[in-house]
Amino acid sequence: MPGPKVYVSITGLRIKKPWHVFEFYRLAAASLRQARTAKGNLRSDVKKIGGVHHTITVWESEQAMRAFIYVEPHLSAIRAFRRIASGKTFGFEARSVPDWEEVHRLWHARGQDYV
Repeated sequence: MPGPKVYVSITGLRIKKPWHVFEFYRLAAASLRQARTAKGNLRSDVKKIGGVHHTITVWESEQAMRAFIYVEPHLSAIRAFRRIASGKTFGFEARSVPDWEEVHRLWHARGQDYV
């Protein structure tokens, strides 16, 4: 039997230039720490698949996710990532959390350009 609805957010980013690696990881690590302690966050994981740095976060609701994304340090990451990375995001309600294979497939099929 499926569980209660959750909000799943998938991001996949490629670093644009080798010299952006340090800044990317600094911002990504700070954002991951923030997500893992954010109110309403149920899960936050990262994995590199085919050169793409993916994150999956699972939230009690879309509202909980939105309360997180525009607060520091994630806000600084949003502002910098357009300059240092390219990629897509996809968010959706679900009753189960996709595995990494499904995350990557959904990212390719339904992801929107990262803004």
